[in-house]
Amino acid sequence: MIQLIKNLFGFGGPQVDLNELAKQGAVILDVRSKGEYASGHIKNSINIPVDQLSNNLSKFKDKDAPIITCCASGMRSASAKGILKSNGYTNVHNGGSWQSVQGKIS
Repeated sequence: MIQLIKNLFGFGGPQVDLNELAKQGAVILDVRSKGEYASGHIKNSINIPVDQLSNNLSKFKDKDAPIITCCASGMRSASAKGILKSNGYTNVHNGGSWQSVQGKIS
């Protein structure tokens, strides 16, 4: 049951190398509020709050390009991953907190 929940929210499955994805040009999508983003974020990340993501999907033209979602804790980024996946994006990864992602990429 716990694994099912982890998979549902994007925490289960094989671990990916976020640094390698970033080197390949992955988009880092920060889904926190504008205020949270302004208080600190990953350089060159894109900020689209999760509640506005569905209305901004046109910003992501290539549905096969890698996207790493992040937020404050990993919950909103899991929701964002679900939104993207349900709209046909195939290479989406929940990075969890933005600070965790920042620590994994160089």
